[in-house]
Amino acid sequence: MAQIELRDVGLSYFTLMQETEALRDINLTVEQGEFISVVGPSGCGKSTLLSLVSGMHKPTKGRVEIDGREVAGNSPKVGYMLQHDHLFEWRDVLGNVTVGAEIRRMDRKKAEGKALELLERYGLGGFAHHNPSQLSGGMRQRVALIRTLVTEPDIMLLDEPFSALDYQTRLTLADEIHGIIKDQGKTAILVTHDISEAISMADRVMVMSRRPSTISTVYDIRFEEGTGLSPWRKREAARYNQYFNAIWRELEGHVVFAR
Repeated sequence: MAQIELRDVGLSYFTLMQETEALRDINLTVEQGEFISVVGPSGCGKSTLLSLVSGMHKPTKGRVEIDGREVAGNSPKVGYMLQHDHLFEWRDVLGNVTVGAEIRRMDRKKAEGKALELLERYGLGGFAHHNPSQLSGGMRQRVALIRTLVTEPDIMLLDEPFSALDYQTRLTLADEIHGIIKDQGKTAILVTHDISEAISMADRVMVMSRRPSTISTVYDIRFEEGTGLSPWRKREAARYNQYFNAIWRELEGHVVFAR
């Protein structure tokens, strides 16, 4: 059984004057442990797709399911990581990574134990009682990821989580966060404008069309060098440029068609 399934999903926005169709006939199946990247023209509804999976939006047509059950409201099985870390400056790192658990009324001691374990495991053990202002941008995003992991979601939704970082930090953090998500056995959907990021992090790359947006192509990312490559190593792989050029040409076609 697929962990995530969207069947004939459509979404429209309504005003007193008109209907605006954002998504049309979206069909997608994501297996447990899979990493999917989503790219498409600006404004095509990539982040809206994540909102449907998370339960923040309800489709006007079709059905969204997690583990065979229709999504109805925010699901505890889903964790969200945004572009900005949204850390509270008046709380230390440990206080920040347990805030989601507090909101969900999880056992406090269990949540703190899980938080300290994850901080130690992923190189932040010595920063549990530091303030967020004492951390680099990459460290802050790792804290944001650990905050999400403490709530023990099965699915990670990543909405351009590296776009606010400088390029070098972005490359390094992509490697780190990809490794953490795979290590934790999570299913992930990443929305990004960066084709390189999409290819290097994903098992499959999904290209969305202009509005009303649908899935135009899905690329299975396979390298002759084998499985288990880090995002950095994938960028050096022989087929990387083939994938990049194919996705670039397709996106350029959607943009030109829309003009």
